Amino acid sequence: MSKLLIVGTVAFDKIETPFGKTDKILGGAATFISLSASQFNVDSGIVSVVGDDFPEGYLEMLKSKNINTSGIEIVKGGKTFFWSGKYHNDMNTRDTLITELNTLADFNPVVPDNFKNTDFLMLGNLHPSVQMSVINQIPNRPKLVVLDTMNFWMDNEWDELIEVIKKVDVITINDEEARQLSGEYSLVKAAQKISAMGPQYVVIKKGEHGALLFNKENIFFAPALPLEEVFDPTGAGDTFAGGFIGYLAQSKDISFANMKNAVIYGSNMASFCVEKFGTRRMEGLKKEEIHRRLGQFKELTQFEIELS
Repeated sequence: MSKLLIVGTVAFDKIETPFGKTDKILGGAATFISLSASQFNVDSGIVSVVGDDFPEGYLEMLKSKNINTSGIEIVKGGKTFFWSGKYHNDMNTRDTLITELNTLADFNPVVPDNFKNTDFLMLGNLHPSVQMSVINQIPNRPKLVVLDTMNFWMDNEWDELIEVIKKVDVITINDEEARQLSGEYSLVKAAQKISAMGPQYVVIKKGEHGALLFNKENIFFAPALPLEEVFDPTGAGDTFAGGFIGYLAQSKDISFANMKNAVIYGSNMASFCVEKFGTRRMEGLKKEEIHRRLGQFKELTQFEIELS
């Protein structure tokens, strides 16, 4: 069984969408990634930080999914990272209302000894210095290193971000971020420029419009499954990343051909995440549901055509 180390936030979210709103609920990049990856046959663990206001029940829920939480630091007297946002009617744009870094502001990650030999490393959205610290604590390069980042770090920590990008095999970002990082409007040109920075593979997420995978001259597109209702897009990108790396860690095959499958698995997992607020849908997700929806993805993309 492959080892998968996930680095990212474990947090509280407060969300408002056209379908309703929540009080503080479980969120964070590492939370969504790990719940998604837990649907695959992998030995996964989280490196993150929370305050002592973080409910023990949330940690127990993660443990019940066979997610190792020994790398989650609990700061006595500290408060857990908190984010609050409000989505517009199109569900693609949102306003950040509150961001409280709390314990995340002084986070110095410590990789547990039993994960220093990890086979796969998922660097969830965090300060590039934290991501680099984790990379430096792993003595032997993992089979695959995947990075997720966002425009905030491009705006504020450009030099450190570029150093991290040099160290990874795959980067996953959305289309707006790909254009900002590369300075190119064309996503094909953007992927080429980003790949020249270090990653062999570039995954560009386009929300409800699917995802693109680039590797040298190879391009693959996976659609997003059309859904009747989307309640909460929060965490969908992280859930995609968890499905993507979870499938690769299970299959132990990092070829371009298999990465195409991983993109489909990532899109499949993300389609569940948006159906309920926060992590609720992912917590109760069953393997038979995943398999059934994969069949829908296959029907959505399969066709026969004669080329003359």
